[in-house]
Amino acid sequence: MDVVCAGETLVDFLPRTSGRVVKDVEEWVPCLGGSPANVAVGVARLGGRSAMAGVVGRDEFGDFLREGLTREGVDVSHLRQTEEGKTGLVFISLTASGERSFAHYWTRAAAFLFSEVEADRAFLAKARAVHCGTNALLYPEARRAMVGLFQAARDGGQIACCDPNLRLDVWKEPGELKGVLDQLFPCSAVVKLAEDEIEFATGEKEPSAALRALERLGVPLPVVTLGAAGARIAFGGRQHDIPAPKVRVVDTTGAGDGFVAALLYGLTRRCASRSELERLPVEEVRELAAFACQVGSRVCERLGAVAGLPRADELKDVWPASLRGL
Repeated sequence: MDVVCAGETLVDFLPRTSGRVVKDVEEWVPCLGGSPANVAVGVARLGGRSAMAGVVGRDEFGDFLREGLTREGVDVSHLRQTEEGKTGLVFISLTASGERSFAHYWTRAAAFLFSEVEADRAFLAKARAVHCGTNALLYPEARRAMVGLFQAARDGGQIACCDPNLRLDVWKEPGELKGVLDQLFPCSAVVKLAEDEIEFATGEKEPSAALRALERLGVPLPVVTLGAAGARIAFGGRQHDIPAPKVRVVDTTGAGDGFVAALLYGLTRRCASRSELERLPVEEVRELAAFACQVGSRVCERLGAVAGLPRADELKDVWPASLRGL
């Protein structure tokens, strides 16, 4: 296994036509969703071996997610179905420019029941990288399971990657979320934050300062994504600005997940462990980050987080030189 993704798997409902608020949408399109699940699909489409560890309901939406992920080539052996909660739903309203607002239907959602069952150490130890989001971690048991998983990944020399994908409105006590970030980040080899997340996650308001804060926690490859401006990364003692290509934006949903999927795909092709990541040449890391910007940008050209995730044969013109022949 290259990447095991852990956390929430949800059904995203996207409007057939953008530019309308939720109450005015006439037709909805159900799509695979949940940030970690999107990353799992992105890795698989690029040719990697990925798995999804999480919980969905024993209902038709849960079946929709399991069947959809399976069709994409994602291992769902650790995607548990339960009758204790329903599969979470998210309705996403798009402006004409592709920016989003969310209406969540996930009170008592099955995704929140993430536990030690999904955090199967023996299974996860088979992967080069473990990736997580934080939106499944409302309950203490879920937080303990995810933190334990990341501690085991760090101790086992795996590449642990955290993209919080913050949804602060979901948390009655945002301090609980900050507390779990403070435990996950020091275990992580890669932390990816969007620009509007850095102040909550790191206490810093500027990307450069946020990257330095993550480096002080021991993160060898922290990343701040900057939308149309690309990304800024820190690696090898320096910060690097990575531009993004100009694209026609239809929907920004999942662009960050596409970035993470491509970055993890590249890293797991080049590295079998965290220590190998830390020894990569700086120019190679820059090249992989530029590739990640290419993939994230292409996601914006289609409706939904998954529809725009490109396959390897669509990326021949931007495929990193360090990955050719692997």
